[in-house]
Amino acid sequence: MGQGHSDEHVARNVSTEQLSHELALRFAKKCFTPLEITHFKDVFRSLADEQDGMQYWKEETLCRFLVIPDALGPGPLIYQMATYLGAFPFPSLAPSILTIEAMLKVVVIMTERYGTVLKRGRADRNKLLFRSLAVFDRRMSSIYEKPSQELLASMRDEKLEKVHTGDAVLEEARSHAAGEEPHSALGFAIDKPVNDEEEDEDDDELALAALESLDAMEVFRYDQRADTKIHHAQIPVDNFRRLLMLLLVIAPLDSQESLSRHAERLTPSRIESLRHVADSILWSFTPEENAGIFYHSFNKIIPASLPYMFDGLNPLFEHFLFSKNIDLSKRKRSSAPTQMTSSAVVRLPDAPLEPLLPREGDILDFDILSQLSFFIKGTNLFRRLRPLYLGADAGFSLGSIEQKVFNWRAPSILLVSGTRLPSVPKGTRERSFADALPPKRLPNGASGNDSHGKIIFGAYVDVPWKHTYKEAIGGADMLLFQLSPLHEVFRGSTLSKDYLTFTKTGVGFGCPPPRSKNVSGLSPHTALGPVSLMLDSSLEFGVFTHDSTGGGSFHPSATRHSDWQDRFEIENLEIWGCGGDEEAERQRVAWAFEEREAEARRSVKMGKDIEADRALLEMAGLVGGHGDSGGSMG
Repeated sequence: MGQGHSDEHVARNVSTEQLSHELALRFAKKCFTPLEITHFKDVFRSLADEQDGMQYWKEETLCRFLVIPDALGPGPLIYQMATYLGAFPFPSLAPSILTIEAMLKVVVIMTERYGTVLKRGRADRNKLLFRSLAVFDRRMSSIYEKPSQELLASMRDEKLEKVHTGDAVLEEARSHAAGEEPHSALGFAIDKPVNDEEEDEDDDELALAALESLDAMEVFRYDQRADTKIHHAQIPVDNFRRLLMLLLVIAPLDSQESLSRHAERLTPSRIESLRHVADSILWSFTPEENAGIFYHSFNKIIPASLPYMFDGLNPLFEHFLFSKNIDLSKRKRSSAPTQMTSSAVVRLPDAPLEPLLPREGDILDFDILSQLSFFIKGTNLFRRLRPLYLGADAGFSLGSIEQKVFNWRAPSILLVSGTRLPSVPKGTRERSFADALPPKRLPNGASGNDSHGKIIFGAYVDVPWKHTYKEAIGGADMLLFQLSPLHEVFRGSTLSKDYLTFTKTGVGFGCPPPRSKNVSGLSPHTALGPVSLMLDSSLEFGVFTHDSTGGGSFHPSATRHSDWQDRFEIENLEIWGCGGDEEAERQRVAWAFEEREAEARRSVKMGKDIEADRALLEMAGLVGGHGDSGGSMG
């Protein structure tokens, strides 16, 4: 009994360190290629500091390598996130020293290469990122010091039924604790040759056995208390703002593109613009009510309105997998029949890239573009948008939209900006607009941090534009969204199919098609959907309506459970096409065809007897004032 208890105690003492070591090995073998591991080691060692035989990275080293812009001030925050993620799956060990194994975990999590470890994928990473940013209430640290619930759950799903006896657990822990080198001699663990073969099926069982040897399964009995712990944490508002500004800058980043290219554009005016966009996103988390961002709102808003917000971290941390000075010819010279030269793996010098936008609009600039990429995949936006219609250039009319946008056979994005109208209409045009709508019974939407009433709404259109008559066009993949003064996305619903209407009365999203004639007993006012955006026929005014009960073509807000309506005067209107040269060529061909058809109609020649031809046309009711008497088929 005594010896068994002693062995169990030894296993407990080494298992936390051993598990971290095993996880690093698993990450190295399952999440990277041997070549990527070689690059990673070279990057780490070439910049690492050393003390007492241990290599590590300092905050300054990490920020310098990633080229984090000093002007935005997010460096300490990125370092804080790294020291937390480096301790995974034992948050009680955070902040960790950024050794090579800790940095390996950071890169795996930041680049989302953890599919075999965190089964729930993006949701798991979002929770880890929240914890890495949050300030915790240390009075509840007893639960926080257990290994992370995410890792336990993922391993438990696969192998829990196979691990029941304490003897098996101890045997697994002893065998691997005895067979591995001390943690300090890792050199580190990932220096060992990487096995290209498939990992043994028992690896998950081994990790779970190590957790059980620590009595870590006890954490499952505290799930509810652990969740309470995370719900008592919060991200300071100022920290979150700095992170948002960085995420906006790195949104278009490529894995082999230096952040310095984007940092060069950080002029004082650009930083102010970034702050304005970041504040619009920040205010969707209602910071006026709380001192920080709580997990409850974070977990609701990110999936609903910002699903791709953290995507820019992937290419940023993939920079660890591209060394500029690696030379593979020095490795295994005698055993390699053919050697790969460094030119095959070293990053090429920075080459000029195609601009993110062919030109900036009055609404769509680089910062708004990055904001759009937080909920529309960046691969559909960056270097893929073309200005189809810009109101400031083409004029504000439905005819101009028809001329510029019709025949674009790919998705498009409409953006409209303006200023809220006063509650009491001023002037004839405002009164005419108000009279055409149902009486305003809803308050204005939230003003955020904008005291001037400026707003930006938009729509993602997944079908080609065309005139609509009895039925609307579009599908459930369409989006309505607000970009300023708050960020919010309203996704398509299948309860109604009134997604987009384009008629002589205006442009509507989520509005029923207008009736051709007024019906006795029905309201003559323009019909507005529960969640809808309507622009009038003159493109002078617009109205956005939000009814929290829903029931229309777009779902109501996932976070704001109130009703509101914003009536506004349009200042700018833009429609951008999502597509490349192929889509543009198709539109050009369609335009050319329509032009030839119109020219053919114009060139039809009259006969020599013009009076006789005119009389014939009048009899047919096509010209003149005798249309009522001609062409009778009775």
